[in-house]
Amino acid sequence: MISQLTPSAGKLLISEPFMNDPNFKRSVVLLTEHGAQGTVGFVINQPGNLILNDLVPEFEGADFPVYCGGPVAMDTIHFIHRCYDKIGDGEEIAKGIYWGGNFEALKILISQGRIAENEIKFFIGYSGWGAEQLTEELRENTWIVSDQYHPDTIFSNSEEQMWRDVIINLGPKYAHISNFPQNPNLN
Repeated sequence: MISQLTPSAGKLLISEPFMNDPNFKRSVVLLTEHGAQGTVGFVINQPGNLILNDLVPEFEGADFPVYCGGPVAMDTIHFIHRCYDKIGDGEEIAKGIYWGGNFEALKILISQGRIAENEIKFFIGYSGWGAEQLTEELRENTWIVSDQYHPDTIFSNSEEQMWRDVIINLGPKYAHISNFPQNPNLN
């Protein structure tokens, strides 16, 4: 098994370089829950084609990008943030990174221009695994679990580069993976 860490809230799942599933191809997933019942997280490097105002009209002028959090419950909106001091709510999943919070307070803060794009990410849907599903995928080397990242990475908008950056951040043992072509037949 490639991954030496066990999954938990606040850790990243990094897809193996040749994953064919379009939902997770070259993806980085921030885990928000992991336990006996299963695992939940959000793909943080796959922006969608919508902005927040397209989905929630009350967020007039809110041009925050909305990411494809995963293929589960695509009719739901979620958010992670690093502005607890402003929102005053959310579940801390990693040092200084929060999941969810008071949506009404968030609406007010956004309308007042008090939340910056590098402080929050919105998602349609989420990524989910059943009780033993992720464990089996880890045995198959589908994912690498990492806790080696800076919070700025999570809120970065350089989505195409993010997968490479988190692989390189794992150290020399993994860095060569970042250079693998997306399609090995083109090598």
